[in-house]
Amino acid sequence: MDISSKPSIDEKALIQQAKDILESNTWEGRYTVPSSNLYPYQWNWDSGFVAMGFAHFDIPRAIKEMESLFEGQWESGMLPHIVFHSKKREGYFPGPLYWQSKNVPEASKKVDTSGITQPPVHGFILERLFNQYPNSQDVKDFIKAFYPKVLKLHKYYYEYRDPNKEGLAFIFHPWASGRDNSPLWDDLVKTIPIGPGDIPPYKRYDNLKADPSERPSDKDYDIYVYLMELGKKYNYDGRLIAKESPFVIQDTLFNAMLIRSNEALINLAEELHIDAKEIEEWNQQSKKTYEEKLWVDELGMYAPYDLQNNKHIKMREIGAFTAMYAGIPSAKRARKLRNYLETLADRDEGFRVMPSFDPDHWIFDPKKYWKGPVWPQMNWLLCQGFRRYGFHGTANRVKWDFLDLVDKLGFHEYFDPRREVADKLEHGYGGDHFSWTAAVVLDLISD
Repeated sequence: MDISSKPSIDEKALIQQAKDILESNTWEGRYTVPSSNLYPYQWNWDSGFVAMGFAHFDIPRAIKEMESLFEGQWESGMLPHIVFHSKKREGYFPGPLYWQSKNVPEASKKVDTSGITQPPVHGFILERLFNQYPNSQDVKDFIKAFYPKVLKLHKYYYEYRDPNKEGLAFIFHPWASGRDNSPLWDDLVKTIPIGPGDIPPYKRYDNLKADPSERPSDKDYDIYVYLMELGKKYNYDGRLIAKESPFVIQDTLFNAMLIRSNEALINLAEELHIDAKEIEEWNQQSKKTYEEKLWVDELGMYAPYDLQNNKHIKMREIGAFTAMYAGIPSAKRARKLRNYLETLADRDEGFRVMPSFDPDHWIFDPKKYWKGPVWPQMNWLLCQGFRRYGFHGTANRVKWDFLDLVDKLGFHEYFDPRREVADKLEHGYGGDHFSWTAAVVLDLISD
């Protein structure tokens, strides 16, 4: 698709479908599940995007979404990646009984949760709500009351997840990256020896509800369970886990979201007359370290850093591009990122933009979760980043390429990036009637 071209899309129909999906995926009138069949609880960064979507037509529900999510926040400030408002749902692993969060003294007393977190998008979601309703006293009152919770989350990352005081937070589980089975982690998890008795028996349900060829492998899940067991061993204290775990990563996407949300809190502080000096100091150091430490010249982009082995994970993948939304790259590096995407999109093979992983790598799998497909929320992040740097043609290309996919293949979890293949398919991959897909569609069309 040419940069300036726009596909023929019934935008009004897409908007109505998106609204219907968000409303149908809302349970108990206060929280939204990603997909009622595949993910029957409330997810961390999913709900950030969901709040953004609801804000376009139901601001009280957007506020309720954030409030419901933060019921799961721990005393330490950590915000878990799953909040189990209902214990009655069956057919999901790992459920509330597995995580045993009630055994952790600092865990939420209101609701059961998981023990790991996800990319911190909540700061910039608050900022978007404020910018969308600048004259609403209700919105301003909510943000002022909610601001300390997000600040507490960020403080947790700098106090508990930054052992070298570099300004970059580490994660200790692939799920916390938001890119669960990305090839980024393949070589690292191969170093984890799982012996008899190291992991308990468990039963997966995800590959019974979705095509197993589109889901993480059983071997992937063994690693996930191993790292969760390590988490339970230390009551999910990242500082203790890091001493034993082989998986301690300063991730590109995770830290870009932290930096962008810091920036949002700083902007909101000015509007709300809040002292943001501490956040400004965090962000100044974080941006500097990110730019200096995570850029890899031979890749021409950013890459995660493995703290246990003191080296970059040198692969080209979509997390690198999210740095643009946080305003991290120099103009020169931003152009390199933009040129990579444009070159990829213009190739004879015809790729939708943007695949989640390098299509030239032998591991690339266009239909297997994070090993290649196009993901809605990632395209949204890229779109915002390219606009921030003035690459409006590229931003529009990302936007309309994605909307065209949803228009043709439905509101799925992820999509095939190969244009010729996708154009012949009847639907996307993974979960259907997906909440953040609906939210992203609403925001992109309304933009």
